[in-house]
Amino acid sequence: MTDWPPQSAFATGLAGKCPRCGKGDLFRSFLTVRDSCAVCGLDLRGHDAGDGPAVFVILGLGALIVPLVLWVEFSYEPPLWLHAVIWIPVILVATLVPLRLIKGVLVAQQYKHRSTTGDRDPT
Repeated sequence: MTDWPPQSAFATGLAGKCPRCGKGDLFRSFLTVRDSCAVCGLDLRGHDAGDGPAVFVILGLGALIVPLVLWVEFSYEPPLWLHAVIWIPVILVATLVPLRLIKGVLVAQQYKHRSTTGDRDPT
């Protein structure tokens, strides 16, 4: 058995790397977690963040974007089409970027705290 040094859940999660070895890719596609790590063989099938990342992003983004939209509306009174041109791309980017980062951190936290079933390190 290989002895893997402890990895930071935040560093590996934000980088999208395996929470055990810190080298293999965590994601198969944009938000799909791999079945196993190609480097260390860690079974990642039981690691699923569920709706957690989406909830964090929705609540955080809503708290930031809604006041900005209201400020722009009451300060400049732009037409509705301009609101769409401004806010749709802002919301898409501000949603997709942190979604992957938060999902990576939550999966790494699951591994660190052994909160999933399946392949566990006997440490």
